[in-house]
Amino acid sequence: MTDAEEQPAVLAALEAVAARAAVATRLEPQSGEALLRSIAEAAVLVFGAEAASIAIHEPDTDRLVIRVAAGRQGRGAIGLAFAASTGIAGYVFTTGQPLAVSDVTADPRFDRATAETTGYVPGSILAVPVLDDSGSIGVLEVLDGRAEGSNQLRDLDLASIFARQAAVTIKAGRVERDTSELLRQALARLSADPEADAAAIETAVSQIAVHLDDEGGGRIWALADAVARARHASPEQLSLVVEILEALARRSARPAPRSFRR
Repeated sequence: MTDAEEQPAVLAALEAVAARAAVATRLEPQSGEALLRSIAEAAVLVFGAEAASIAIHEPDTDRLVIRVAAGRQGRGAIGLAFAASTGIAGYVFTTGQPLAVSDVTADPRFDRATAETTGYVPGSILAVPVLDDSGSIGVLEVLDGRAEGSNQLRDLDLASIFARQAAVTIKAGRVERDTSELLRQALARLSADPEADAAAIETAVSQIAVHLDDEGGGRIWALADAVARARHASPEQLSLVVEILEALARRSARPAPRSFRR
C-alpha cells in the first residue's frame, strides 16, 4: 500500500480515537483532579489530620509538584514545587519507602524552609510513595494526624491504600493526555505542512467533533451528557438506563463515518 493509499485509513483511525477521547471527556470532565482531591479529603477525615496533599513528579524538571491538598492547613500547599530529592517527601519519593515522623524538628530530612512557604509548619508527617509499574510517580503526605501514633505500621498501610488509589487516577490522567498528544503528533506528520504550529493542529483535532455534529453527532453529545448525569442515579435507575442504552446500541448500527480531511 502506497503512502497516498494509506493516509485515508490512518486518518480514519485517528478520527475514531479522537471521537472516543472526546466522548470520554464529556462523560467525566476534569475527573482526575477531582478524584485526587477526594482522596486527599478522605485521608484528612480518616487520620483526623490538619492537612493531606498529593505531589506528582514532573520528569522534565525533576520536581515534585503538589497538585491537590485538603484540610484546614492544606490550601497554601497547592501548586508548591520543589526538587524531587528535597525534604521528607523527596526522601520517600527517591527511596520508594514510606515514612512516619512524629517530630519533624528532630528529623534532618525535614525541609522547614519549603514548609514555611505554605504558611504552615507541621509537627508530624506521614508520607507514602505513590507507585506504579515504573516506580515512584509521586508522594502522599498526611500532616499532623490526630489518629496517628498508636500504630505507625497500621497508619502507613492505611495511607498506602490512599496512595494506590492516587496512582490509578494519575495513570488514567496521563493516558488521556498522551492520547491527545499522540493525535497532535500524528496529524502533524500527516499534514502537508510538517511545520504546522500547535494551534493549527489543535484546530484540526477539534474539527473532528464538528464533523461528528455534521453527521448527526448532536445526538452523541446529548447521549453522553445524559449518561454523565445517570452516573449519579440510584442503582435501580441506573439499571434501567443501561437497558435503554443497550437497546439503542442494537438499533443504531450505522456505516462508519467519513474520514476526516484537513
